[in-house]
Amino acid sequence: MSIGRIITGDADVAEGADWLAAHVPQFATALAATGPLPLRLRADGFDALIGAIISQQVSVASANAMRAKMDAAGLTHETAILTAGDDGLRAAGLSRQKIRYALALAEAGIDYTALRDAPDAVVIDTLTAVPGVGLWTAQIYAMFSLGRADILPQGDLALQEVAKILFDLPQRPKPKQLADMAQDWSPWRSVAARILFSYYRVAKQREGIS
Repeated sequence: MSIGRIITGDADVAEGADWLAAHVPQFATALAATGPLPLRLRADGFDALIGAIISQQVSVASANAMRAKMDAAGLTHETAILTAGDDGLRAAGLSRQKIRYALALAEAGIDYTALRDAPDAVVIDTLTAVPGVGLWTAQIYAMFSLGRADILPQGDLALQEVAKILFDLPQRPKPKQLADMAQDWSPWRSVAARILFSYYRVAKQREGIS
């Protein structure tokens, strides 16, 4: 089964942006305001997902502090997490829930190398089977750690809000409504998400919100 386009560099993002601008007038408007889009690719693997779990429902500062403690203690791979156990993870600042999620991820035995060649649906299903890895986290991993070109995290509140603004909708679309809209943005839904994320900042600056 084909895994579709993989975004590997700025040229891929630009190609997707050009396609979207030609097919969806609102994206052309957004791109005129945002300028070139960020690549936003990052490493894949266990370390990327443990970082996502740490960042859930805490401030950036708190997440960075926990991450610094974990890095200092060498808690960056499965064996180290399992060896540390509850006490070691608690010492690094993780809550009881985050400890449970971190241990579950370490025990999951995910073959991250195999995920690079797996269809999008398999990636999402594999990751969301782990406690603490929700659909949004799995989609963000697929987009930015695996470079998948046709993923849209429809549950993201910022994307819903900016879609309301850009497409002049009466109210913020629900996840299913946004997913239905995004069918027309395939095969570049991940680039559409980049446009929306970038335009969200523009829209909020126009409203005087930092």
